[in-house]
Amino acid sequence: MNIKPHEVARFLAKPPAGVAATLIFGPDQGLVRERAEAMATAVVPDLGDAFRVADMDEAALNADPARLADEAAALSMLGGRRVVRVRGAGNGLAKLFEGFLEDPKGDALVVVEAGDLAKSSALRKAFEEADNAAAIACYPDSERDLPDVVRAALKAHGLSIGEDALEEAASRLGSDRGITRRELEKLALYAHGRKSVSLDDVRAVMGDESELRAEEACDAAGEGDLARLDLTLSRLWAADESPVMVVRAAMGHFQRLLAARAALDRRESLDAVMRRMWPPVHFSRAASFKAQAARWSEDKLGEALDLLLETEALCKTTAVPAEAALGRALLNIATMVRQR
Repeated sequence: MNIKPHEVARFLAKPPAGVAATLIFGPDQGLVRERAEAMATAVVPDLGDAFRVADMDEAALNADPARLADEAAALSMLGGRRVVRVRGAGNGLAKLFEGFLEDPKGDALVVVEAGDLAKSSALRKAFEEADNAAAIACYPDSERDLPDVVRAALKAHGLSIGEDALEEAASRLGSDRGITRRELEKLALYAHGRKSVSLDDVRAVMGDESELRAEEACDAAGEGDLARLDLTLSRLWAADESPVMVVRAAMGHFQRLLAARAALDRRESLDAVMRRMWPPVHFSRAASFKAQAARWSEDKLGEALDLLLETEALCKTTAVPAEAALGRALLNIATMVRQR
């Protein structure tokens, strides 16, 4: 069976006795892990209990398919229902689970974690079509969902949050629930001992400083500001930031610029395009982003992305100093826009 979004919380808190296995899948792997752990702890509060929890992955089951039934049928030495966790599952396990669900062994709860699966996926179909199994999809939090996630997380710590702080917090969060949870835990810890979270608290705690510096480097390159780019890169390397992290941030930035430029060429409103982007462009960078989208052409943005892709490969696979390779690439990109 397929569990609908509004039914998920209740299902995870109290898994029905007739459900032998649940598939939790989707592109938001942070949310997949969170829901898998919530369901498992509803049966076994301590997931470190080796007598009641078996943990394996797809490779282990491919090597020994009988292990699934053996672990599900095993009895806990100290009593209580067991949990069998299967991580990183793919369509290669579809036949195994089809057979298991036709004749499940024991009373253990099998919790399966997978990545994004299409509707036609054999593994997904095996769980959705079985009466004794369930499938739960995990998609990234939308801009509309995030305020509720923030409120609920802070409420669990006895904290409230004002509308201005809430809006700022939501704007600093992305589409991975795991990262969102870590950021909110950090915020709650910072505000410990008080009743509410302020805008200053959000600005002081949320958002990785290295990420903000990487964004500044991207904007400097996109604007053609060589002096600011050189200074920002110096700060990144002084803070021992990863060149691969920076090059990936740059690729994401120029991909978003390409989408914006294509929309402008279709005579769409840039403001409307930016509102649809996720994660959103932070309001402090909006003016710079608009100016960059107006200055760059699709062809030049394509050249910039090709250069960044080559640079990522250089950083990962050669002995060329990564900081030097990335610095040169971004400076070349900044020069492209200055030449225009």
